[in-house]
Amino acid sequence: MIVNNVNLEAVAAKPHQYPTDQKPEIAFVGRSNVGKSSLINTMINRKALARTSQNPGKTRTINFYNVEDMLYFVDLPGYGYAKAPKTEKEKWGNMIETYLLKRVELKRIIMLVDIRHDDQENDKTMYNWLKYYNYEIILAATKVDKLKRSQVQKHVSGIRKFLDLEKSDVIIPFSSKDKIGNVELWEEIEKSIKE
Repeated sequence: MIVNNVNLEAVAAKPHQYPTDQKPEIAFVGRSNVGKSSLINTMINRKALARTSQNPGKTRTINFYNVEDMLYFVDLPGYGYAKAPKTEKEKWGNMIETYLLKRVELKRIIMLVDIRHDDQENDKTMYNWLKYYNYEIILAATKVDKLKRSQVQKHVSGIRKFLDLEKSDVIIPFSSKDKIGNVELWEEIEKSIKE
């Protein structure tokens, strides 16, 4: 998809703040600092529409980005940020769960995992939770530019094994820096919104 027009349509903490125009939605989930905002910026050809930070836990609301007036990219708060207070983590968890369980416009979930760390228990917990609720998931294995090309398949296999992925699960190595995986991810998104 060629993207020229994108804007932040809504910043929500509660369902009554979500957009009401029933466009299809693609949600992005992942651990804090896995690169959700960077991936979104890459996908929409922007440098900083989705705010990035070196510090984990920057996204604390559900952000709806209107892409070409055709669909929403939905940036959810990251999970697994150890330094956040327990009450804050519970609030984010409830916010994410409410959105994922109740949003009929949600067409697909893109779950981001850091390709360098294929043994993160909170990724496994999230993957199993999403599968329990029968979500179709696309995995984006971020930060692939930090590996040698010869190591990529080994790490992809490690993620597949650790998360016990189903054969049908798509995993796309992705780099915001080098724009690796951008085209493949868009192909999966376009298929999702046509279904």
